[in-house]
Amino acid sequence: MTSPSPGGIRALLVGLALALVAAACSSDPDTAHPGDNLLTDGSLPPATDTTGTTAAPASTTTVSGSLDTAIPPTLPPGGASTSGSAASTAQPATTAKPSAAAPAGGAPGPAPAATVKPVAAPATPGVKAQPGDPNDAFNGGGPVRCPVFPADNWWNRDVRGLPVHSQSAAWVSSLGSGRVHPDFGTVWEGKGIGIPYMVVSGSQPRVPVSFDYAGESEPGPYPIPANAAVEDGSDRHLLVVDDTNCKLYELFDASTSDGGASWHAGSGAVFDLGSNGLRPASWTSADAAGLPIFAGLATYDEVVVQGHVDHALRFTAARTQKAWIKPATHYASSITDAGVPPMGARFRLKANVDCSSFSAEAQVICAALKTYGMYLADNGSDWMISGAPDPRWNDQALADLHKLNGSMFEAVDTGEPIVR
Repeated sequence: MTSPSPGGIRALLVGLALALVAAACSSDPDTAHPGDNLLTDGSLPPATDTTGTTAAPASTTTVSGSLDTAIPPTLPPGGASTSGSAASTAQPATTAKPSAAAPAGGAPGPAPAATVKPVAAPATPGVKAQPGDPNDAFNGGGPVRCPVFPADNWWNRDVRGLPVHSQSAAWVSSLGSGRVHPDFGTVWEGKGIGIPYMVVSGSQPRVPVSFDYAGESEPGPYPIPANAAVEDGSDRHLLVVDDTNCKLYELFDASTSDGGASWHAGSGAVFDLGSNGLRPASWTSADAAGLPIFAGLATYDEVVVQGHVDHALRFTAARTQKAWIKPATHYASSITDAGVPPMGARFRLKANVDCSSFSAEAQVICAALKTYGMYLADNGSDWMISGAPDPRWNDQALADLHKLNGSMFEAVDTGEPIVR
């Protein structure tokens, strides 16, 4: 059994108070221990017209804003991934011991341009919060000039034309027909609801970071401000975007005992935002699936200011398979049942689901779920979608996402599960 996440509880209580909707609380027992990025050794299947297995005809859903031109149907070929030893098995409410480290591979070539992902502004522009300050969850925001991975990256791929996976019905059944829960919003008891992140420049001083699982973590120093925003709850994710060098730094179970002069974490991962590289096989990141967290967050500036989300989102499931599908590189379970979804499984909202009566915010997210879908990235509550906290969110508007349920989704075919 997993333990509830306070962040998820607060998000759901806000939804309950404002929309009179009961929701389950979140639980995210990560097994996070990362390694160096590698070039991919495979690609998504090309988008094809199929019969009998594709999504229903286009929905009449009305959405706010517009969507970008579809991403090219295939990813560029990459080098071969380097395999590590068998991955670890997640233990209830604990972090599993990582597998032996795998060597890093070659560097990727030049990346094409991609859509820039906006980042939420701080609650009080220009005011720096102190460690432990409730404003931490909104500290460090600002526009990100760097593309969040190339345009043809998995996260940015339009999956409307992909066939339904042969295990889709079984995986959806495993997840159940419960309601979708937005695990992000404004604040509850002075803490932001969701996974925060910070944006820094290349001049940000780097500080030492020690790890419980150093064998699968990129070594420090990391450019972490002393007042870095840390996710509330047991997972304590810390995300930093270096907007000068286009690098993403992510920590799991982050803490500091000396005011930010140094940090300690369960694991750490560094992603090159201009690369399609994957982590070594059987390695995680700050997320159980070995995926970047920042790339899958819904943000206020995307949903409300920009009016469209141009990438896949991140979500969790209570039961996951002992396997992964690329771009994931790690499992966090001992379950071998093929009818249970593996890490990296990609789900999309069925095209015939009508979201036209939803709030403008929920309509934008519906459109993203139909176009880009969402990745199963961690163990937690079923159908829990991740986002960043922001004081500008309208929690009641986000609560419209509770009108979606598991039966409205299908898994798309992006490859077969990898078992180690």
